[in-house]
Amino acid sequence: MKTEEKQLRELVGNKIFSVEFTKKDGSLRKMVCRLGVKKHLRGGTLGYDAEAMNYLTVFDLQSEEYRTINVNTLKSITFEGMTYEVE
Repeated sequence: MKTEEKQLRELVGNKIFSVEFTKKDGSLRKMVCRLGVKKHLRGGTLGYDAEAMNYLTVFDLQSEEYRTINVNTLKSITFEGMTYEVE
């Protein structure tokens, strides 16, 4: 597990948080999400190694679907009323 992903997991645990990041197409995305949600899993595996690519799988609470965030493109994380800017 890469350092940034590990730090993020330690910071938020499986509580609700929001992130702002740059999507693959270059647009900015804001998302309210949570780690560790297993209720909506349907089985199967990812077609890639998320840890090796420094991706973080989260559950998007607005769309109620799983999403993958590239930790390298994070701009900010808001958790428990505090916003952390990512360089």
